[in-house]
Amino acid sequence: MTSIPTRLKSALLASLAACASVIVAAPAHADHHKEGEAGKPDIVATAMSTGSHNTLVAAIKAAGLVETLQGPGPFTIFAPTDDGFAKLPDGTVATLVKPENKATLTKILTYHAVAGKVTASTLIGLIEAGNGTAKVETLAGETLTAAVVEGKVVITDGKGGTATVIAADVMTSNGVIHVTDGVFLPA
Repeated sequence: MTSIPTRLKSALLASLAACASVIVAAPAHADHHKEGEAGKPDIVATAMSTGSHNTLVAAIKAAGLVETLQGPGPFTIFAPTDDGFAKLPDGTVATLVKPENKATLTKILTYHAVAGKVTASTLIGLIEAGNGTAKVETLAGETLTAAVVEGKVVITDGKGGTATVIAADVMTSNGVIHVTDGVFLPA
């Protein structure tokens, strides 16, 4: 079995945690979120507060997933930044948020969501247990593959596209967010 050296694992987790604190440094406004029992905002409110997930929030609203992602969960969300969405071909997002494309948009967004709370350390443990890769089933019913590449967690989607986790373990009242630099597309 391939194992990630303890030193690299510790450095990777520390690096991801440091990035997470920077990503969520923007204050959440009281009228933008519901707070859970732990006093933290939910997934949607957290995404709204970052300033770098405006496209994701607009897509969540267009797909009618706000109430679901404000629900009890827990959920693990791989949240593409606005820059990640900008990597898609021109016009893709504008087309996806049209009402007639709601089913396709919902499938793409649920492809970024996992039932349960999968922290960075859990994901790295799964990668180790899987001899260098971990298969993660999404709420869309399709699989993402996670691996550590050059000290970073990289996720491969069903079409072979990759996105890197740039911030991990952004804790919310109903789950955890891992920020990615790209959008996953189902097969």
